[in-house]
Amino acid sequence: MQKPFLEHLIELRLRVLYALIALGLGIVVCYPFAPQIFKFLLEPLWQAMGEEEGRRLIYTGLTEAFLTYLKLAFFGGFILAFPMILWQLWLFIGPGLYDHEKNLIWPFLITSPLLFLMGAGLAYYVVCPWAWQFFLSFEIPVTTSGLPIQLEARMSEYLSLIIKLILAFGLCFQLPLLILGLANIGILSLEGLKRKRKYAFLIIVVVAAVITPPDIISPLSLIIPLYALYEISVGLLTISLKRKGHHHVRYQMDSRESRSL
Repeated sequence: MQKPFLEHLIELRLRVLYALIALGLGIVVCYPFAPQIFKFLLEPLWQAMGEEEGRRLIYTGLTEAFLTYLKLAFFGGFILAFPMILWQLWLFIGPGLYDHEKNLIWPFLITSPLLFLMGAGLAYYVVCPWAWQFFLSFEIPVTTSGLPIQLEARMSEYLSLIIKLILAFGLCFQLPLLILGLANIGILSLEGLKRKRKYAFLIIVVVAAVITPPDIISPLSLIIPLYALYEISVGLLTISLKRKGHHHVRYQMDSRESRSL
């Protein structure tokens, strides 16, 4: 009994080690390109500012710029290493799964990164430009009767905010996989999902209000696609159950025919 347990521990340590090595290599690769990646993330703010001259981001501590680039390198390295991390996870849990369980997991592994990219793209190309324009609307230009109010954002705060939005939208777009996975293991039912639509919509509204900037467009940009993904999940689950029911009826008919013979 102890030998298989020790073998599992050794295998787990090996997979974690390979995942950490992949993450470390990703960080090393991304760090020299951190300024270019940061410039790419700054593009929505630059466009919202109208490419005005004299605009800048500041850092107020000696180590802030270095730590910001390091954080960005970690973020980029994790994205680069994510397929390898998933592969190591699969190598650890895959041998212990049945064939039908493997057939269920493979579509999840393929679809999850695509849904994450869709959510991240929505945050970067839609939500951020609208939100930055809203926040910049509080600026007061130079006048003869008073002092101007102008944004001079810190680079670390900006990076934290935009990474938070990208990750939040990417993770929220995993909703269909979460629903289908919980339904496959019996925690959620199709009837329950249909009956509790209004509660699901309320939860989506609350989540959107918490993780998005406090303007009008940003929450709607998350509420509408998330609820659409909820309905798509219900539809996919309906189709899946119909297919299972059809295969079950066909199996019973084949069994009866074989018995009669």
